[in-house]
Amino acid sequence: MWSVLFTIVAVLALICIWVMIYDGNRFVVRHHEFCDSRIRKDCRAVVLADLHNKLYGRDNERLLAAIKEAAPDMVLVAGDILTSKPGKTLDIALHLMEELSKDYPVYYGNGNHEQRLLLYPDVYGDMGERYREGLKNIGIEPVINAHVQLDELGITIYGSEIDRLYYKRFKVQEMPSDYMESILGPVDKSSYSILLAHNPDYFPQYAAWGADLVLSGHVHGGMVRVPFWGKGVASPSFRLFPEYDGGLFEEGTSKMLLSRGLGMHTIPVRVFNPGELLVVDFKSEQRT
Repeated sequence: MWSVLFTIVAVLALICIWVMIYDGNRFVVRHHEFCDSRIRKDCRAVVLADLHNKLYGRDNERLLAAIKEAAPDMVLVAGDILTSKPGKTLDIALHLMEELSKDYPVYYGNGNHEQRLLLYPDVYGDMGERYREGLKNIGIEPVINAHVQLDELGITIYGSEIDRLYYKRFKVQEMPSDYMESILGPVDKSSYSILLAHNPDYFPQYAAWGADLVLSGHVHGGMVRVPFWGKGVASPSFRLFPEYDGGLFEEGTSKMLLSRGLGMHTIPVRVFNPGELLVVDFKSEQRT
């Protein structure tokens, strides 16, 4: 009896280890489409989030090849392309951004890891300044509590960087109803608004502000996803079965596309949860 039970447990453990190794070294491409009458010209974006210095092949050649195959008009970054750890390399993130910027405009929204580098120089030294300077030399200026109007497309891209208070662990901190407008100003209703907002926990506040589409990350798909149920198990805030774990969510007329991310950090686990590259088509009218 005990030998049978031990064998079953051992087999299940080996399966989990194999899946963890397999899912930790691959990514899938998922397509989404959004239509709005204010969009003047059809276009395509790829969305990157939570790479955390992960390499898919030498110099991220597999990731770059997948992006090239998608043939986007732009690249939208929803944060955490690197990992904020003293002494950690910046080269992987900068090389990827440099290669992408050769072929596409890149709109970079910060995550909490990019944010921390500049907030705590006593911990990270000059990493934040060096990363910002590296992006500048490439021609990328992160969209931090600002916006970029793409008039020819009828799209406005906003980038929000919320206070570190809103990344505290274990519980979602209360956000004042006027907070988003205080950092971003009022949303332009005449164009289709895309908000790069790394932390998905505040989707109701993003929606109330007026974002048409929110692009987020941070949760890594819940790290482990329960087979068949498909629910993510844990968030980086140490909360079990987070409400927002990955995929498409709706709040009123607003939608949030939450990337499951491409990499890992601290707890390097992905089970039934491969990395995710999002390809998003924006269209000026509904296609039948």
